[in-house]
Amino acid sequence: MIKNFLEELRTQRWDDHRYYHHSRINQSLHFVSAASFLFAYAMLFFDPMVSALVGWLVSMTTRQAGHFFFEPRGYDHVNQATHEHKEEIKVGYNLQRKIVLMTIWALSPMVLYLDPTLFGLFTPWTSSADFMRQVAKIWLAVGIGGLLFRTVHLFFIRDVETGLVWMTKILTDPFSDLKLYYKAPLALMKGELIDPGLEKHVRHA
Repeated sequence: MIKNFLEELRTQRWDDHRYYHHSRINQSLHFVSAASFLFAYAMLFFDPMVSALVGWLVSMTTRQAGHFFFEPRGYDHVNQATHEHKEEIKVGYNLQRKIVLMTIWALSPMVLYLDPTLFGLFTPWTSSADFMRQVAKIWLAVGIGGLLFRTVHLFFIRDVETGLVWMTKILTDPFSDLKLYYKAPLALMKGELIDPGLEKHVRHA
């Protein structure tokens, strides 16, 4: 069972890399995202609110900006797949689902601003610092909720193992992304916009 779990984890991680990380800009942003996520992980033990703010304002924005603005969406000749096909078979959050998640994240401060109690859940904020810490609580809940929602969703549309593997992948992505993409910023500074090694790796996978 453990062997199957690890093999599925390797497969999900490899598919994510080969389908969605061709751009060196995207890879570089993932490197920044991974480093800041590790900082956010450490801050969970000291100040979860700071962790949530860093996680969303730095880690998630750099990570998703790479996908939305820099990753090619034309026909993928390396994997012989259309963008639409990749979006359809995506295990986790494809671009459409990410738009929904990021919209919830972006609108949540507005809801708190209009209703300082957030439907009676909070003591009304009295300063900008109070407001940001309460926003951080909401963002922490959005992050945990988004992770658990898709995990349980995969239980039903795939199977329990797929959901648990995906959750494990998401939680450990910062560690693997540092290893995968630490060379990307240097390659980008040399003018390399697309990872030339990806095709070779796909052919030998």
